[in-house]
Amino acid sequence: QVQLVESGGGLVQAWGPLRLSCTSSELTFSVFDMAWFRHAPGKDNMFVAQIDWTGISTYSRDLEKGRFTISRDNTKNTVYLQMINLRPEDTAVYYCAARRSGASEYLFWGRGTQVTVSS
Repeated sequence: QVQLVESGGGLVQAWGPLRLSCTSSELTFSVFDMAWFRHAPGKDNMFVAQIDWTGISTYSRDLEKGRFTISRDNTKNTVYLQMINLRPEDTAVYYCAARRSGASEYLFWGRGTQVTVSS
């Protein structure tokens, strides 16, 4: 079974930074579009950011521009989500997802990493 493994979550104070990482030993990231989603208690799963296999990134319109940056290092088979100026409302489980280039759905998901922002 394909596994994506997220890391880097934890407890951070408001306005602090945090960087999440996602890697896989089964997928070759260079041919996949990669994305981050998050799920906060009582809320729907929310798209955060996506970076396609060419490196073009897109972000949720619901998030303040510039606070989240997605990047990838195909040599390390790793995708990152750099977060700055975190707020308590950013508290959620953050999930990494992958889809083959050209596919419409993200079929591969990690188990998530908890991010908790204290006020």
